[in-house]
Amino acid sequence: MTADHRPIACRGIRGATTSPTNTSEDILEVTTEMIRVLTRLNDLVPEDIASVIFTTTPDLTATFPALAAREVGWTEVPLICSHEMAVPGALTQAVRVLLHVNTSRTAAEIRHVYLHGARQLRPEWAISDEELARVMGDRLIVTTG
Repeated sequence: MTADHRPIACRGIRGATTSPTNTSEDILEVTTEMIRVLTRLNDLVPEDIASVIFTTTPDLTATFPALAAREVGWTEVPLICSHEMAVPGALTQAVRVLLHVNTSRTAAEIRHVYLHGARQLRPEWAISDEELARVMGDRLIVTTG
């Protein structure tokens, strides 16, 4: 069966990144970057996104990451934000996302996106600085971690 004739399925796409500080500006900047990379690598359009769950670690409280999605045009997509569990020793200053998308791509064709300090969470899905620069062009965000 070719990609043009595959049935549409609802698939999950994961992403995570880290924010250098607990400021609205930094949280929105890294979340926007993550959204743009997910969009470009998976050829997403808002009409194909069923819903999105954003989480932050408990140390990120300055803003809702979903605001970044609204700012990039996901105005009709249902979005929700929550906090991750506060597990001792876990990664801090992290923004995570789970997108539910309607796609003809197979699970193996989905590109998950783990950026910056979050690369350690899923090294097999980590996006290198080189690939990030290629995908983002001149919009590369430099963070610590």
